[in-house]
Amino acid sequence: MQWPFPDSAHPVGIGLRSAHYQEIIELKPSSIGWLEIHPENYFGGGAARHYLSQLRQLYPVSFHCVGLSLGSAEPVSQNHLEKIKELIELYDPLCISDHAAWSASGNAHLNDLLPLPYTPESLDWLCRNVDRTQDIFGRVILIENPSTYLMYKDNVMSEPDFMNAIARKTGCGILLDVNNIYVQSHNHGLDPYAYIDAIDMGHVGEIHLAGHTRRQAGNETLLIDTHNRRICADVWDLYRYTLERSGEIMTLIEWDQDYPPLHTLLDEAEKAYAILRQTCSREEIRCDNAA
Repeated sequence: MQWPFPDSAHPVGIGLRSAHYQEIIELKPSSIGWLEIHPENYFGGGAARHYLSQLRQLYPVSFHCVGLSLGSAEPVSQNHLEKIKELIELYDPLCISDHAAWSASGNAHLNDLLPLPYTPESLDWLCRNVDRTQDIFGRVILIENPSTYLMYKDNVMSEPDFMNAIARKTGCGILLDVNNIYVQSHNHGLDPYAYIDAIDMGHVGEIHLAGHTRRQAGNETLLIDTHNRRICADVWDLYRYTLERSGEIMTLIEWDQDYPPLHTLLDEAEKAYAILRQTCSREEIRCDNAA
């Protein structure tokens, strides 16, 4: 589906955080076209949902879920799905996404997105949960590639092949996190450009960009996907390369801790917008998973 805004609108969004609710309402910045939320933050109603209702009158929103645990070897929580479904009906999001990862097993819920082995068995678990989620939501969702710090010895597929297979088997889209690709390519000694080349861009409906942190681990440098600083030059370069292969796709600036002033997020959004316009000749912006 093509981007639903007029050509003059801004195709880049930012992650909505409570620190910026009031300022966005007052300023109504034109340098962003949409806002991404974690729907789990709005399950309880209250002030958060009050502000979201006001902001939804100003901008479209997308839902980036963090608690479905789609990669678990058990069904997605019915209660969790129903709570998100309620928010879908209230706010009609542009896009809905979650991760190729797991964070729950039985009664244990972990505060992290944990990696999967890239095997036929884990692919089947994940696809069953994606199918169930899409059936309940009545919407096609996007699945994001993870950031990882280890690789399973029993992997029989590369991550790009695994991501492509999820999309083929379920009809879902891919949320391509370019920073995650850069982070894990560094950590595992892989080529991030080869990763981009291996992705079927026909499945990609959204791109994420974020900052990361460098940590020393003995004699090695480890990249941590912290989402707490500006996007580095190498990730911007990888973003340009991705757009050369994909054409224009809706793009989000993520910043999930150590929140900066709003103008910093808007500045990053302006950079993404400039790269989109410099790199791509088409006027249409793709949002392949919007209903």
